Amino acid sequence: MRISETPVPILTAAEMLAAERSAMAQGETVETLMDRAGRAVAEAVWRFGGGRPVLILCGPGNNGGDGYVAARYLAKRGVDVRVAAFGLPGTDASRAAREAWAGPVEALEDADDAPVLVDALFGTGLARPLGDTLAKNLARLTERRPFTVAVDVPSGVGSDDGVNLGAVPAHLTLALGALKPAHVLQPAAALCGIVKVADIGVTAESKVSLLTRPHIQEPGPESHKYRRGLVGIIGGEMPGAGALSALAAIRIAGYVLVSGMDGMALPHAVVHRPCEAILEDRRVGALLVGPGLGRGPEARQRLDQILEKSCPIVLDADALMLLGSDDFPEMKRRMSPIVMTPHAGEFAALFGDLSGSKIDRACAAAKISGSVIVFKGPDTVIACPDGRARVAQSGPGWLATAGTGDVLAGIVAALLASGRTPYDSASAAVWLHAEAARLAGPALIADEIPFHIPAAVAACL
Repeated sequence: MRISETPVPILTAAEMLAAERSAMAQGETVETLMDRAGRAVAEAVWRFGGGRPVLILCGPGNNGGDGYVAARYLAKRGVDVRVAAFGLPGTDASRAAREAWAGPVEALEDADDAPVLVDALFGTGLARPLGDTLAKNLARLTERRPFTVAVDVPSGVGSDDGVNLGAVPAHLTLALGALKPAHVLQPAAALCGIVKVADIGVTAESKVSLLTRPHIQEPGPESHKYRRGLVGIIGGEMPGAGALSALAAIRIAGYVLVSGMDGMALPHAVVHRPCEAILEDRRVGALLVGPGLGRGPEARQRLDQILEKSCPIVLDADALMLLGSDDFPEMKRRMSPIVMTPHAGEFAALFGDLSGSKIDRACAAAKISGSVIVFKGPDTVIACPDGRARVAQSGPGWLATAGTGDVLAGIVAALLASGRTPYDSASAAVWLHAEAARLAGPALIADEIPFHIPAAVAACL
């Protein structure tokens, strides 16, 4: 299994600056990059603004310089465009861009609104909240909800961590050169609207990328149920949770064995076995433990038994709450991989107060534990111990309901059992889970998602 789409890198502000400097070392200039950025903004406004009057808000940095360039190109096309500035240009390139703009420049506090607003105030360098005066003026200019285009990121979001520092929502955000964490991490991602990447001639590389649709190989003539993967799922105090995992796993794996789920309404293809029989079966390609396991001494004893096994393991829900930092050294010494799928509460209980963005924290947790981490949420991050990470775009909000995490864990285990790498198994599972939920539609319950997994898989063949 491979991720079929071309990787879409996600760059921090420092990484983007390094990429721009690398481009300049090869002959590009700041002015050339700014001209391309401004031209791209103008093109987007021309295409999506409907020819309506435009107000461009320019800040003191190079983001503002992009705005001045965009104004110049829009004026050449005959668009009614005005420019309002927040402060004087503070860089050589932005000063040159303002001088090249032939029209007047209004003070932002004196500007009237327009049907189309271009936010070129602050780019990736903002690290503090917007001041009261600026925030009040932005609120005034957007009171009638103009079509808003943000240049690189909406002013007032943390580019690297996705925090909201007082931003005004955009309908369209034009990411210059590459995606930034703010485009995919909440709450900033919800403020970006539709995000488009504008090519400004900079080669962007990063260990962090956007999760894209996976490619799944259809079973060939040599396939059989064991080659497709045998999953063992160990239940406990709440057998319904494990049953949800099994219902998802059987849609992808060739064989699913379950323990502790007698009486559950599972397909006849799911085979019930005692826990010891599953743990001793050498054909098992992956074990899943945690959904409905319980958190008492017997559950911890069962978890210890499973961690001693040499096959790949998926740890979810209660299993994560039973773990402690003392377990990490032994987990890192294992020859077979572990995938952990915590939500925010489980992550905090397991790893404590790690610093940085959600991407930073997921990568740190992966390194600490030696495991692939699926840090769930509306901005799920899949992180590998070697520093690679993928970030999923927001799935349906209807996934915020009981049991959906159990379904995801079952998909991860099924993909892992077939011999795929833990990183790609986790990545593909997150994509399939979100797509199946989308197909299930509004007001879904977790039980319905597995029935839409076949259609989600069909989109990946």
